[in-house]
Amino acid sequence: MNKQTILIYDFDALFDILIEIKQNFKFDILKVKTKKDLSDIDKNNLGNYLILTTSQNSSLFSSNCFIIEKLPIKINSLIEKLNIKLLKQKYNFQNDIKLKEYKLDLNSREISLKNIILKLTEREIEILVYLNESNAPQRIENLQKEVWGYASDLETHTVETHIYRLRKKIKETFNDENLITSEKNGYLIK
Repeated sequence: MNKQTILIYDFDALFDILIEIKQNFKFDILKVKTKKDLSDIDKNNLGNYLILTTSQNSSLFSSNCFIIEKLPIKINSLIEKLNIKLLKQKYNFQNDIKLKEYKLDLNSREISLKNIILKLTEREIEILVYLNESNAPQRIENLQKEVWGYASDLETHTVETHIYRLRKKIKETFNDENLITSEKNGYLIK
């Protein structure tokens, strides 16, 4: 959900510079040499991504692109611009996440269906996003670790309580008992 990636397209010198100072960034950096390499990348797995390129390549891209038109550029200025662009993209991405037939807005912490809107807590949003991104049922231990950051040997009913309350809110608002299902191996959105 919070993953951010910069794809540097056909700009080896910049890639080399950024890799040297990578520990200072909150985003991953990947080098892409050809347009075919770019199309072969699984963009769904990158999270919030941005393609960084020069103006000579700008006609190749439409969205998610940051074009460096004037060189040389100060590295601090470049990093600041990249961070701003990534923040804007993240905000827009979080505005509209599909969750079955529902729309999940992380920015306003709401889930909606048609014209009905339900306000959620931050933790409820985190549970829904985590379950939505999972392809298999998630055990309580996984939710404790990934959503709460708890150790797996901790004995608690926090997960069950939160999911019970979240399911109750969804049932009362949308009359839906099946958004989050309880399977033999854990919880799932299917």
